[in-house]
Amino acid sequence: MLTVKSIPAFNDNYIWLIHNKDNHCVVVDPGDATPVLETIDKFGFTLDAILITHHHHDHIGGISELKRRFPSTKVVGPVNEPIPGLTQPVEDGDQVDIFGERFMVLSVPGHTLGHVAYVGDEKLFCGDTLFSAGCGRLFEGTPAQMFDSLQKIASLPDETEVFCAHEYTASNLAFALVAEQDNPHLQQYRDKVIRLRANGKSTLPSTLSQEKRINPFLRCDQPSIKRSVADKAYDNSDLETFAALRRWKDKF
Repeated sequence: MLTVKSIPAFNDNYIWLIHNKDNHCVVVDPGDATPVLETIDKFGFTLDAILITHHHHDHIGGISELKRRFPSTKVVGPVNEPIPGLTQPVEDGDQVDIFGERFMVLSVPGHTLGHVAYVGDEKLFCGDTLFSAGCGRLFEGTPAQMFDSLQKIASLPDETEVFCAHEYTASNLAFALVAEQDNPHLQQYRDKVIRLRANGKSTLPSTLSQEKRINPFLRCDQPSIKRSVADKAYDNSDLETFAALRRWKDKF
């Protein structure tokens, strides 16, 4: 299995660095080149490729500088988004090889229209689509698109590790605990997250099995979630439950 390091960036971003035993690495969503280069120099890595999930600046801002340092580095990203230096455009169903492990490209529109995720080696790099205890805002896509994207992610094996791009867990939990007040898994997870953050530790990666227990946006089929949005939803469908939940979170 591949080894993953987290590189904190900006206020709450994570750039993920995947490496093998031969000190070659791949980075995911490098919004800032400086901490990436510091990590590469510290461990003596060689950068082989950059994986991009979507076009927002805090995910692509470091590409140009990384390419200047490592000119032969491949830039893999969604075909329908403006990614600087893109050398390998990908779309749903494509495959990317990372040090002998095959990663599948998933189209997960919602946060942006061309957003993709990469899944392989029991790991999911999902950008701003799924967060621990939350999901991304709908900047470009529709509720139906995001709902379908999350259902696609939820169909992956439960043991899949979830590498999100932001440390939003604590604030997401504040909302989740209002949306599903009687969920004991949420209350236990809140205590764990408080301990981790108090010690300056990351809450990520999560796992899909954990997210299915605590993430309200993956639980829109549950009566407890439907009840919590009953006065905000237009009907009782899972999709409208999700849409109402997302509208509520936007104003929370």
